Amino acid sequence: MRILIRGERISRIAFAHHKGGTGKTTSCLNIAGYLQASGRRVLVVDCDPQANATSGLGIVPGSTEKTVYDLFMRRFDGYPDVSTGEAVVQTASGIDLLPSSLDLVGAEPYLYTIDDRASVLKGALDEIAGLYDMVLIDTPPSMGQLVINGLVAADHAIVTLDPGVFSLGGVSTMKTIFQDIQTCAGGTVRPEIAIIGPGSRESAARKGFFSSFFHRLFPSGEPDGIEAEVAKTFLRVEKVPYSPEIPMAQKEGVPISHYAPACPAGRVYRNIAAFVEGWN
Repeated sequence: MRILIRGERISRIAFAHHKGGTGKTTSCLNIAGYLQASGRRVLVVDCDPQANATSGLGIVPGSTEKTVYDLFMRRFDGYPDVSTGEAVVQTASGIDLLPSSLDLVGAEPYLYTIDDRASVLKGALDEIAGLYDMVLIDTPPSMGQLVINGLVAADHAIVTLDPGVFSLGGVSTMKTIFQDIQTCAGGTVRPEIAIIGPGSRESAARKGFFSSFFHRLFPSGEPDGIEAEVAKTFLRVEKVPYSPEIPMAQKEGVPISHYAPACPAGRVYRNIAAFVEGWN
């Protein structure tokens, strides 16, 4: 086991949004891919019962002996004392993974019964702190204990947004979640990057329609106004264009960095990953 050197920095990054379909998992995996390609030792933590990050890295959900579920449930009587390292699996991309499965749904009710429920994941990740340079945590589209655990365990937060005007409501909600965590859980969440992505081909087409619609209503350009409004909360705002290679890479179980690194979306994710490396 690698020993953590005093003063060595390890970055933990949570990807969060209470709404589904904002590109949270896509951003998590693709940024992880470029970090791994640059030589970083990367761990992805799938804290979502839907297990999209797990399948996106080529691991069939439920096929591994241990998952993140076991790390949450080991706190309770009657469940085995699983170490964090036992649950880590290697993937074809070279990224290590703490996999998830639908079983994780059952962990959340238990968490409400313990006082330190917000820091269970943090404690688990502390066990393997010396093994990785970057830990990326994919959280579920909700406002429950699994999201809070992901954010409390992280040093940094990246929020993903859909490209529509209604994404501003999501920013407001996430700000409230960050404040609640600081008040109730004692953690400080730094929302440093917002990623505005097109999602699917259909959502990209809708973005074009709404951009045209708002341009007619607001000659000054409402979509740009949305980006400016988001920038009031986040230090950096990135727009990811639609690239058909993204879903193709997901089907292959690898990040875009390992499938089509030069595609338009890939170039943006590579730039974000280069910025994120500065946190380490």
